[in-house]
Amino acid sequence: MPAPPPTPRPTKLLSRGNRRLADAGVYTWTLPALSARLNGVTVRTCPSAGICAHVCYALAGTYRFANVRRRHLANLAYVIEDLLGWEHAMKTELTAARFTGAWVRIHDAGDFFSDAYTRAWLRIMHATPHTKFYCYTKEIRRFRHLVEPEPPENFLFVYSFGGRDDQLLDDRRDRVADVFPTRAAIEAAGWHSQEDSDLLAVLGPAPVGIPANRIAHFLTRLDGRTFRQWQAEDDARRGRGPCSERVDDALRRHPRRGPAGLMRAASHRPAEDLRTDVDASPVREVP
Repeated sequence: MPAPPPTPRPTKLLSRGNRRLADAGVYTWTLPALSARLNGVTVRTCPSAGICAHVCYALAGTYRFANVRRRHLANLAYVIEDLLGWEHAMKTELTAARFTGAWVRIHDAGDFFSDAYTRAWLRIMHATPHTKFYCYTKEIRRFRHLVEPEPPENFLFVYSFGGRDDQLLDDRRDRVADVFPTRAAIEAAGWHSQEDSDLLAVLGPAPVGIPANRIAHFLTRLDGRTFRQWQAEDDARRGRGPCSERVDDALRRHPRRGPAGLMRAASHRPAEDLRTDVDASPVREVP
């Protein structure tokens, strides 16, 4: 059977994002949230997502519009099908004058889902020192291994609670962010809200508090907890340790084929026979 034709490439990779980010002059790069299907293969775009998957803002509102979903899927397809071509296109786009001194938020949805993809972003940052980049991420192990030893000078990041590796975070060492049910709850905990500007997540005082989105059924699920509290409850209920141990075990028990070079076991241990990040738990797929 002949290989399916490649997905049409986006003509513009960075956008102004939602109104809040646009008002702050922030450009965004976005992938489908959680996971997506490409040519019959499930690509997990948020491999370390935990309870956040139950209340993900990127699975609601305008993110569900067909044209928005198509654009995000095209972004992912470009990365998966032609990583070096995507990297070159991103570097070229960032040479435009409008990006001099500008901020780019990497992943309004999605995360650094593979080592190869993360390294591509690091090369992009080093090649475009006139632009500033930031992100929230739950890929703690990947960042410990690839980013923390020598982060680009124009890249700031914050680890966000609600992922399966929350246990690896240390408030005294790491810049962290947590979602709270209300701004009052943030203040009561002595944390610092980023509600006035998303850039406060990386430029303001830490630890960082994020008021929960006012989506009624999401607030019901949150039930007055922070993401950190909810994740700890879920981990205790499941008797679960850090996710990489489970991911690696699942990979060895249930290997699945995927795009060569883009998917690796979460622990970064050598695993030549493993091709894609998978997990033993069900995944909601974004068509």
